[in-house]
Amino acid sequence: MNYEQIIQLALERGFYFPSCEIYSDAQAGFWEYGPSGVSLKNKFIELWRRELVRRDRMWEIDGSQIMSENVFVASGHLASFADPIATCTKCKSIFRADKMIAEITSIVVPENADLEEFDKIIAEKKIVCTKCKGSLENIKKFNMMFKVGIGAQGEPAYLRPETCQSIFVDFPRLFKTMRGKLPIGIAQIGKSFRNEISPRQSLLRLREFYQAEIEVFCNPNKLDDISKFSEVENTQIRIMVDETIKSMTCKEALDSGIVPNKLVAYYLGLLVEFYQKTGIDVARSRFRKLGEKEKAFYATVAFDFEVETNTGWLELVACNYRSDYDLKSHANTSKEKFEVMDDEAKVLPHVFEISMGIDRSLYTMIEHRLREDKENDRVVLSLEPYLSPVHVGVLSLVKKDGLAEKTEEVYIMLRKKYDAFLDHSGAIGRRYRRLDEVGAPFAVTIDHQTLEDGTVTIRNRDSMSQERIKISELDFHLAQATAFPG
Repeated sequence: MNYEQIIQLALERGFYFPSCEIYSDAQAGFWEYGPSGVSLKNKFIELWRRELVRRDRMWEIDGSQIMSENVFVASGHLASFADPIATCTKCKSIFRADKMIAEITSIVVPENADLEEFDKIIAEKKIVCTKCKGSLENIKKFNMMFKVGIGAQGEPAYLRPETCQSIFVDFPRLFKTMRGKLPIGIAQIGKSFRNEISPRQSLLRLREFYQAEIEVFCNPNKLDDISKFSEVENTQIRIMVDETIKSMTCKEALDSGIVPNKLVAYYLGLLVEFYQKTGIDVARSRFRKLGEKEKAFYATVAFDFEVETNTGWLELVACNYRSDYDLKSHANTSKEKFEVMDDEAKVLPHVFEISMGIDRSLYTMIEHRLREDKENDRVVLSLEPYLSPVHVGVLSLVKKDGLAEKTEEVYIMLRKKYDAFLDHSGAIGRRYRRLDEVGAPFAVTIDHQTLEDGTVTIRNRDSMSQERIKISELDFHLAQATAFPG
């Protein structure tokens, strides 16, 4: 189904919608999650914790969203975190230069390319303002940091543009108090803020967005000393090689030199295994190694995990080998010590980063699992049962004859353990269709037979099949069917 149909579903079924939409001065790039979206997001995060954080014995922290100016002096964001912008000489409209060029000419210019390269293409292709046809000024850089003033004096600070900086700043304390040993992953989920020039397409390019970031601190001399690599060595990953997507095992990617070491190969494999369990079609995914001008300013080696969607290839995760860039920079600026002991030797750890966009991942999950069932005249969101916003709908066949009261009783029995939705109103067929659209894998219907023998019908979303089971067996049935994978 196309992007417009997905947006319609999101708006009508409470997944997400624009922020402050009742006001004309509401700014683009801010979206809010409704009840269905929050439930889906929370389950996605729980899966992330299970499959990455707990599986790999990582630590999870929750850092501040506002950080001091010196953090971003050290990180390089104040100097380098900028996008190229094109300004119209006539109407003063502002465009992101690389996106504008790509949309008009299909020429892809890396956002970190020299400014002269943008000017050259704009001149050669005679690109003008898309609003008034005016000429464009020379391309400039626009820093995307959100500045805030702290206290009555307005001391300068910034909303974080990525969640990872608090991980780096906190590393010495965490390593000491948690009795750390390299390699160790430190994870964080939270909001980040970027003053995007041209936010668009709902969750795909936001100014306020959710990230799930993992920073793996490692000894640069032991990147192939990873015993747990055997867990993923046969995991299939899809990776770009000479402009062609090739499927290979993590071991084959390592042995061929496409992936530089076991540590990176291990986490790429772990990432693919996680996304397989989200229901995203990993047969439509790829790891793409970034060129010198595409990489973030802090990365020495970078792979983007991208998935094919209606809008094109969409980056869901940035996998960056940041070397010792961050810890060295913070050590130099703060004058604190960031070296740690590893097997009796002092080492400044290097960092491999797995930076996941939660909002984009949720959009992709919905797109990949939303389908139109024309034969049965319905739209179905076939999410994995453990990720569905609603586990089970609890429906009364009719509201009279004591059925409404019995339905309430069943709902109360289930509501603390499962995301259950109680619904008495409308034709039963329409209620099933509403549950299908929100992704509920099961619907329990209380009818007159329920009052006679204590059984209910339970309907399966995907097959539409129904069976009768005892109310006393509902909990066991749902627990098995909606459990996270082992």
